[in-house]
Amino acid sequence: MKEDKKLRSGVAQTPTYGSDVMINSAPDEFIPQHPTTPDIAYQMVRDETYPQTQPALNLATFVTTYMDEYATKLMNDAINVNFIDETEYPRVAVMSAKCINMLANLWNTPQKDKWKTGAPAIGSSEACMLGGVAAWIRWRKRRQAEGKPFDKPNFVISSAFQVVWEKFAQLWQIEMRTVPITLDKTTLDPEEALKMCDENTICVVPIMGVTWTGLNDDVEALDKALEKFNKKTGFNIPIHIDAASGGFILPFLQPELKWDFRLKWVLSISVSGHKFGLVYPGLGWVIWRDKQYLPEEMNFSVNYLGAEVAQVGLNFSRPAAQILGQYYQFIRLGFEGYKQIQFNSMEVTKYVHGEIAKIPCFKNYSPDVVNPLFVWHMDQEYQKKAKWTLYDLQDKLQQSGWMVPAYTLPAKLEDVIVMRVVARQGFSRDMADMLLSDIRNAVAEFEKLEYPTPTRIAIDKKEHVKERIFNHGSHVTKKHAAAPKEEKKSKAKK
Repeated sequence: MKEDKKLRSGVAQTPTYGSDVMINSAPDEFIPQHPTTPDIAYQMVRDETYPQTQPALNLATFVTTYMDEYATKLMNDAINVNFIDETEYPRVAVMSAKCINMLANLWNTPQKDKWKTGAPAIGSSEACMLGGVAAWIRWRKRRQAEGKPFDKPNFVISSAFQVVWEKFAQLWQIEMRTVPITLDKTTLDPEEALKMCDENTICVVPIMGVTWTGLNDDVEALDKALEKFNKKTGFNIPIHIDAASGGFILPFLQPELKWDFRLKWVLSISVSGHKFGLVYPGLGWVIWRDKQYLPEEMNFSVNYLGAEVAQVGLNFSRPAAQILGQYYQFIRLGFEGYKQIQFNSMEVTKYVHGEIAKIPCFKNYSPDVVNPLFVWHMDQEYQKKAKWTLYDLQDKLQQSGWMVPAYTLPAKLEDVIVMRVVARQGFSRDMADMLLSDIRNAVAEFEKLEYPTPTRIAIDKKEHVKERIFNHGSHVTKKHAAAPKEEKKSKAKK
């Protein structure tokens, strides 16, 4: 009995599903008192993750879900390597510098130094932060040199910003001024952006591959407008480009489009290596136009790793595996390989975009597909009589394993519910056909509904409340508008 008890607790001969661990709840409050065998621990964790949406069917995420076996092996080989320890792993630092060189040249850098100016990051969020901080420090130093106050910095961005910019504004206490997007003006309006600029503006942030819609801001038009504005005011407001998605799409598919360092006021660009850079998360990059635009204050040195180590970043220790993965992809795929993969992703996106447009109840947000993602919403007339919403469609598709997000657009468009598809490497035409078939079948079921769904009822109720508030407000306004006339009449009688 004792031997059997020991066996059930977990030894090398214990069947994975024959142990006591498997008939008890998984730990959720305290570390277990005793160890268990690696195969049982592995299976417990594996079983808990299994019911989730499969990564290949997750069309909500921008993050890479496929790399070939050699890339995966290479990254696994470096899983225990800390990038920051350059004294022990100097070649990793060299590979990082090589990647920075390649990206800077991909974006047409004017910098002549052999080693270009940039830094790796834990995703594009940190890369955005570094670009923003550099702009803030440059502005602050210039204001100090001029003997002017530097306590009210701001930056300008469209209302379709990614949440990192809200974090940046909050954490560094920098005012974020947002230019609203509308159904007519779907991207950043340069003239409206300049109206928000003043002597305290550290930079304007256009986005290439807007998370909400997949569209690109017109950086060339913004650069031309800034040239006139800066010449007139003497403010010298620069551009930082959040190219989290577009930075790895445009150079390969639209090399003629001027959005990068070919433009005068573009001083820094951030990108996500783990999105269309085709590397597993988390990896980002930020590149500066020249070393003069990276403030010395951002370069920190330590000597407790065996030598002087200089580092630019918000995070210290970070995995080296993703940097090896990026360098591998550059070597393995080359320019033509990246171009082929991004081209296929775009073709699949255009196909789904076109098929969605054929479904009468839907309307695409934009007629153009400029990145491998797009959004659509319900046709306005159809929506008035529909007994369901896009949230119901999201739930229905999830039953088949798909993750296609439904969400509301940013300020001024928060009543518009959209759905988004991101076609990454690994999403094929055949998979697109399966998705479209599931969407059509779901719509056919919804159109047979006798009663509205709970989400439809909730939205109708919300709209009804809004209408009551609006009508009440209109009534009050009319009443107050009439008051002066009544007063004049009474005075006349007196």
